[in-house]
Amino acid sequence: MKKYLLGLLALVLVFAMVGPVFAGGQGEAGSDKLVIGLSLPTQREARWVSDKETMEAYAKEKGVDLRVAVADADMAQQASQVENLLAQGIDVLILAPHDASAAASLVAKADAEGIPVISYDRLITNTDKLDLYISFDNVKVGELQGEWLTKQVPEGDYIIMSGAPTDNNARLFKQGAMKFIQPLIDSGKINVVADQAVDNWLPANALNIVENALTASGNQVDAILAPNDGTAGGAIVALEAQGLAGQVPVTGQDSEAAAAKRIMEGTQGMTIFKDTRLLGRAAIDAAIQMAQGNKPTTNATTDNFSIKVPSNLLTPYVVTKDNLQELLIDSGYLSADVLN
Repeated sequence: MKKYLLGLLALVLVFAMVGPVFAGGQGEAGSDKLVIGLSLPTQREARWVSDKETMEAYAKEKGVDLRVAVADADMAQQASQVENLLAQGIDVLILAPHDASAAASLVAKADAEGIPVISYDRLITNTDKLDLYISFDNVKVGELQGEWLTKQVPEGDYIIMSGAPTDNNARLFKQGAMKFIQPLIDSGKINVVADQAVDNWLPANALNIVENALTASGNQVDAILAPNDGTAGGAIVALEAQGLAGQVPVTGQDSEAAAAKRIMEGTQGMTIFKDTRLLGRAAIDAAIQMAQGNKPTTNATTDNFSIKVPSNLLTPYVVTKDNLQELLIDSGYLSADVLN
């Protein structure tokens, strides 16, 4: 009998030790915390650093266990990290894909385990298992860029850059911008000196594109469509080398501190303000609702080439020298110190 009791006690201790492994999305042993997995593609741009900080702070405020992985612009690494998050028994996965199409397989794996997936900022394409898409109206982002640029330069020689080919948002930005630019190309008013995608959104790649275009055209460039602030910065470095900075209107996006400073100095014409504080909080709120079995608020649907994904799309705004103080500084998005 004594041996039996000792064996039973040992068995109880074993289950006590492994119990937390089977606790699913209940966080640490004995905790009722919701567990949300967050997979981000990079921290190379300031806006992604801001997203991470916002979401971590808001999750803490909401009492959520947020587990974050950053892929450093590597799809294989992101796949491994997502699989690790799924193995931790998360309740919901928030996934900002490095590669929009390749990430479909990660959505399938989450779905097989009954874990809802929110596509964050970048749309995951070619999957019918995606539960929600939270972003900005990215076609509108491109429209704002294209409208502003064509108003500044209705005729002339253009360099047209688009974002990383792996990012579906890049396609949407360009689609929106070309609504304004393409008619002027068709009418002969705009001549395209270069039209090229910027691999991985790297400023160095944008710099090379603009350098090559300036060389090929004999510095005959009147306007540059840069898809975000990082690529705008690369373009402006190339312009500076030829004494053209401030003479050629350059677009941007993300309202980074460096871009705000360039706008005030006159070397970058505009950026797009997408308040990622609102975006990050909206994603956490939606994940909490989904984990509790509720449907989050949506205001649109988005075609991901497989289904119309329920979507919550926030509003972007044009920032120029005229309204930068109001939109970026007074709102608290950027500190006034960044302009010094």
